[in-house]
Amino acid sequence: MREEVRSPGTTPLIGIYDMYSASVVARHYDGFFVSGFGFAASYYGLPDIGFIAWPDMVAFVERLRPAFPSHHLLVDIDDGYVDPEVACHVVQRLERIGASGVILEDQKRPRRCGHADGKQVLPLEEYLEKLNLVLGSRQDLVVVARTDATEEEDILRRAEALAETDADVVLVDGVRSVEWIRRIRKVVGDKPLLFNQIAGGKSPRLSLSELAELECQVAIYSTPCLFAAHAAIDAALTDLKQSDGRLPELAPSGGIGVRRSTELLEKNISRHHTVREPVSV
Repeated sequence: MREEVRSPGTTPLIGIYDMYSASVVARHYDGFFVSGFGFAASYYGLPDIGFIAWPDMVAFVERLRPAFPSHHLLVDIDDGYVDPEVACHVVQRLERIGASGVILEDQKRPRRCGHADGKQVLPLEEYLEKLNLVLGSRQDLVVVARTDATEEEDILRRAEALAETDADVVLVDGVRSVEWIRRIRKVVGDKPLLFNQIAGGKSPRLSLSELAELECQVAIYSTPCLFAAHAAIDAALTDLKQSDGRLPELAPSGGIGVRRSTELLEKNISRHHTVREPVSV
């Protein structure tokens, strides 16, 4: 993944929220973003405000890796689950499992989705201490340093400070304009930059070509699968009600039924994959 980040263009990582969504994404993209927003929604049925327990996230990644041995797995670990020692423990567990990278943010509790109002951040020195402990505990895992600062001077101050660490990538979440991406790029120098896109969020909708021109090396798409599933399930059940409970006729060429669903899932059985070499990120 580190080589991918340093290669020309912008690497897309698609947000997944369960094994089924990952199975569909794997047909289209080579990289997953294990989204905190999606995981909180699917696993707990709760908003992304700090409910995730680290053993649940680790267990999810443990299920993902055998089914998708060659995909990049960038994992959202929020604020490292508050405590720096816990953050280091989780990072080491994820690296042993085979995660490609993690994102560690500087929010303090109560935390919020990166595109929500009301975010609060730790003092910079406190976050840098946690970040440096995490960096010292990894072997070769990619670490994305994320700031959720909202004040203009603080955004640039923190972005510059994060770029000076040994973190591999910098993320300023909730960036509101292209001009701000340019300003952030200027202060982080040649450090790779990650851009987070979420439907209905605060950031502009940009193509991969546009992001490449802005020198953003990575783009994460947190929720396209989750929101599409929401819309599709709602539409399907509305139709079912209106048809008095009669299932729609399955289109021979394009409909999803038990056969196509089973074929998709059979590809995830671990014996169908070659044995993975030691993880190289």
